[in-house]
Amino acid sequence: MTKGNETTITDELYAYMLAHNPPLDPVQRELVDTTYARFPDHAGMVSAEEQAPLLAFLVRLVGARHVVEVGTFTGFSALAMAQALPADGRLIACDISEEWTAYGREAWEKAGVADRIDLRIAPALDTLRAMPAEPHIDFAYLDADKGGYIAYWEELVPRMRQGGVIATDNVLFHGGVTDPEATGPTAAIKEFNDHVSADDRMDSVLLTVADGLTLSRKK
Repeated sequence: MTKGNETTITDELYAYMLAHNPPLDPVQRELVDTTYARFPDHAGMVSAEEQAPLLAFLVRLVGARHVVEVGTFTGFSALAMAQALPADGRLIACDISEEWTAYGREAWEKAGVADRIDLRIAPALDTLRAMPAEPHIDFAYLDADKGGYIAYWEELVPRMRQGGVIATDNVLFHGGVTDPEATGPTAAIKEFNDHVSADDRMDSVLLTVADGLTLSRKK
């Protein structure tokens, strides 16, 4: 097997990468800092800092006007994507926590994009199944409970327009996906990755961004 990249991501190299990406704006930075301060035991659920400019880039790249996010937490990724939308674009954010998303609501207001975000507090499957069945979603970001990934995928894919993109986070799950004895969320991610690889409705690539990010394009 040929290894094309043997670069070790040291702290110094990670800082270099961040320094050469678009920086977080003041509202984004405040939201990340607040998340770590308020929810230290759950702060690992916030998307990695480098993912904010990447998600914004992807939203602009596909010309997205209709975005769906499954798993919002404190709203950092939703903020980045909403800022990249045109004024008439809309993002449906799915979560079950009023407490966590309250911080997102505040940040979205500060950033002037609250009118672009439709936060729906309900089980995400209910929200997805209530959407129009025809293809209409331009971009989706999947970053929720790992055991639900396949079910969310199966609701999203038929609703993606041709050329639409799904970005799925945590697909390496802290490296646990190489464990043949994996259980729980790690096993769920392994099953999801196999499911995506076998789905001929989508072109997919798995990347070593943050905790692993799969980009999938509707054929």
